[in-house]
Amino acid sequence: MDASPLSYWLASAPPFTGGAKGGVEGVADVAIIGGGFTGLSAALALARRGANVVLLEKGRVVGEASGRNGGQCNNGTAHDYGALSARFGKDIARAYYRAHVDAVDTVERLAREEGIDCSFHRPGRMKLAAKPAHYDKLVRAHDLLAAEVDENVRLVPPERISEEVGSDAFHGALIQTTSAQVHPGRFGVGLAQAAARAGAQIYENADVTDFQCVPQGWRVTSSRGTVTAKQLLVATGGAPATGPFGFFRRRIVSVGSFIIATEPLDDPLIDRLLPGRRNYVTSKNIGNYFRLAPDNRLIFGGRARFAISDPRSDQKSGHILVQTMGEMFPALKGVGIDHVWGGMVDLTADRLPRAGEQDGLYYSMGYSGHGVQMATHMGQQMARVMSGEPAANPWDGLDWPSVPGHFGKPWFLPLVGLWYKWQDVIH
Repeated sequence: MDASPLSYWLASAPPFTGGAKGGVEGVADVAIIGGGFTGLSAALALARRGANVVLLEKGRVVGEASGRNGGQCNNGTAHDYGALSARFGKDIARAYYRAHVDAVDTVERLAREEGIDCSFHRPGRMKLAAKPAHYDKLVRAHDLLAAEVDENVRLVPPERISEEVGSDAFHGALIQTTSAQVHPGRFGVGLAQAAARAGAQIYENADVTDFQCVPQGWRVTSSRGTVTAKQLLVATGGAPATGPFGFFRRRIVSVGSFIIATEPLDDPLIDRLLPGRRNYVTSKNIGNYFRLAPDNRLIFGGRARFAISDPRSDQKSGHILVQTMGEMFPALKGVGIDHVWGGMVDLTADRLPRAGEQDGLYYSMGYSGHGVQMATHMGQQMARVMSGEPAANPWDGLDWPSVPGHFGKPWFLPLVGLWYKWQDVIH
């Protein structure tokens, strides 16, 4: 497959021109580790509040999960709302659901306020029933959501699915109508430029090798120098495999998600296959997600293999995705593939985000596939928490035990993949 291994979103984003020059040194009010959506959003909010902010990013801003995802910005959680209600009660389940709704609003607000050209719009998200029995579950989910937490949902019965998707693979759908799309590469670079304009010092290629609690706060050592800060926010997403992140490594499981981008498609073909131009996700455990890019490419992804993302794994997964896309949409067999890439999704054991303070260290991560909106939102919320508003954290109070037997390398991913494949067969 002769395709670029670079994320389409990163390849089509403008360069970040606001990076700090020279070495890292001196003192700051806040140091932030990680230049993805969480760190950049927090840096912007804190700098707007007058804080002296230093952000340290190992590579390029939004170069990892924030720039390597499917570009979907969806309302709703990674969970069945009914399961959340059963576990936590209706009030907490409703609050968790509303946090995701607020997160999409945060992305829209920041794009508007900062003038970020990122193609934000709200075509809605469609969950497609991959089996007839799955539609029955969607009907029950719709009824509960509409009654308790979200009026912006509607059903597409099996006999009308052809009006929304030109494929014989699906048996009805549930639409959440206010979910959004965004160009994550352009949005992330826009956030970085806005944070730099507000006064945040953003250092790329600054790999953090150590941080220590000192009387003045935290001493943070990176490959570009050392800074001492009163407060420290870890916004790394999946915990780095090396360095002083052991607490997070035992609690975050990073799994690869893989994506292909086709060549631009003609409007008549799109009108036949995906006339609503929505966000789409299938109902299987090992399913797929897809949407159109602003230039009419189909962005088609999924956990094609339960493995980490690396060049070899990305290429293997790309071939699987091309085959799956062709089976789902026969009209796309043979279409050109311009980009094949992978990224790491940081999962918690229960797929709920975690944010708060651990021994004086602030953190926010574990968005479990909803990071475009939730990472952006939590950067804003953690800025409030760090400024003395603890109630701004919607995930405050959630216990976060370590994953048994997990010390950083997810050796159990193939077993998890087999389990989910079996569940897709029997359910």
